[in-house]
Amino acid sequence: ATGKGFAIGSAALTALALMASYVNKIKEIADAAGESIDLNFNITDPTVLVGLFIGACLPFVFAALTMESVGKAAQAVVVEVRRQFREIAGLMEGNAEADYAKCVDLCTKASLKEMVLPTVVAIIAPVITGMILGYHGVVGMLAGATVSGFLLAIFMSNSGGAWDNAKKYIESGVHGGKGGNQHKSSVVGDTVGDPFKDTSGPAINILIKLLSMVSIVFATLVFKFSLF
Repeated sequence: ATGKGFAIGSAALTALALMASYVNKIKEIADAAGESIDLNFNITDPTVLVGLFIGACLPFVFAALTMESVGKAAQAVVVEVRRQFREIAGLMEGNAEADYAKCVDLCTKASLKEMVLPTVVAIIAPVITGMILGYHGVVGMLAGATVSGFLLAIFMSNSGGAWDNAKKYIESGVHGGKGGNQHKSSVVGDTVGDPFKDTSGPAINILIKLLSMVSIVFATLVFKFSLF
């Protein structure tokens, strides 16, 4: 839990450093092309402002996609477990061996397949933003994603951990212990809390760093062919 907080803070600092690197990269490209550019990223600039809103939305979209992915993978395992209980004779009574490999295979495939769309969003967003709004819009997008992503990652890690610990606390015997209404409610909360603290929260750290890296890679393309 402590390591996750450290990772979030380091990701924010890394994103700020990469944002400065992006601005320097744009300046190098402009100098090489012999062009004079405006490096004043004023928030009243429409392209910067639009990029700021786009960037602020990205962590929420990314978190929604990863949360949905966890739900799909978990549901696939539930269906498989029910199938095994139904088709493997004696499994419910403990007299037969379950097919553990099948569940592991489902989780492994889901962990790869379900990350395709969130990864595409993280890679495509800086390119599309840059091609439409130019490098001013990209800087705004990076700033918005860093600020909202940093706060969202902290919120998800802390709230997810709180839900998880609440369930463990009730299972220790307080508030009626296991089997009571409080325990049932805490299980529901932990169902959301686990992907909050273990999937979506930590993944946002990668998102804000990946946005900056992709922006730097495609800086030349954005500088030469953007609409604004």
